[in-house]
Amino acid sequence: MKRTTNIQEKAKSIFLRNGGILRAKEAIDAGIHPRTLYQLLDIGAIVRLCRGIYRLASLEQLGNPDFISVSKRVPDSVICLISALAFYDITTQIPHEIHIAIERESRSPRIKYPPVRIFKFKGKAFTEGVQNNRIDGYSVHIYSPEKTLADCFKYRNKIGMDTVIEALKLYSERKKVKVNELIYYSKICRVEKVMRPYLESII
Repeated sequence: MKRTTNIQEKAKSIFLRNGGILRAKEAIDAGIHPRTLYQLLDIGAIVRLCRGIYRLASLEQLGNPDFISVSKRVPDSVICLISALAFYDITTQIPHEIHIAIERESRSPRIKYPPVRIFKFKGKAFTEGVQNNRIDGYSVHIYSPEKTLADCFKYRNKIGMDTVIEALKLYSERKKVKVNELIYYSKICRVEKVMRPYLESII
């Protein structure tokens, strides 16, 4: 019994060294036996955030567990569009799914929970404007507000032009307007002609 307790304590210390959250594969690679992982789950020492992602139960409750779960499941993804707008508080939309961007040639991940909507970006449209934001102590890739707005104009037919215009208006009211960055990303997303009249209205 004591040996089992020691093994579990060692496993919990491995979780702590890794920020309290591990994918099942990461846990096993770090030396935690699958049996120990299930024992920790059974006794309530860890909780399952989503399939294959576990977190120490003793840590404070996460403010945004869905972002963290998705970022862990798809580490090369970037939070985008309405999910990014909501993070920056420049939309009144309530996201019912997490919008993520992945590289166009990448294989789409299968995630049952949380609900995820995948968008495939290519080249600079995928790599530019990525920010590493700290959420509950964890690093999450999210496009900058300016890149997000350009993306929204690009996908205006999918998310609705009303949502895009509202986001630009709230951005101009709540953020420091970075005109050069907005123009730069509009060119990358090939929506400069579409965006320019709206940008002129807030300059």
